[in-house]
Amino acid sequence: MRDAAPDWEVPEQAWMRIAPCLQLPDPDDVHVLAAAITGHADCIVTANLKDFPEDALAPFGIQVIHPDEFLIAQMDLDPLIVLAAYKEQRVRLKNPAYTPSAFADALERNALVLTAQRLREAAALI
Repeated sequence: MRDAAPDWEVPEQAWMRIAPCLQLPDPDDVHVLAAAITGHADCIVTANLKDFPEDALAPFGIQVIHPDEFLIAQMDLDPLIVLAAYKEQRVRLKNPAYTPSAFADALERNALVLTAQRLREAAALI
């Protein structure tokens, strides 16, 4: 992760100062919003949508997005790069090895339904 996006990590001392001023349905998630604010994030990618309500994030210009929607958006931005990354990930899986179809099935079982469908459509490329 650090190699792919060296600026992804927000130092603890940066977000700790604002965390006490924030409120979310689950107090254990406040550090995520605090890091997103101090890290100048546009969105928080999580399947835990209910604990990041729009009214709590909107004042900071941050949206919450489900991982499936995020991955589809990445595919729309640069399909060849993203499909190549999926292929690399699938090929690395050895125990058990995954066919493109089995790889898509695994993603679907993990709530990445739209992503799995896209990968099935591009099975020859992954």
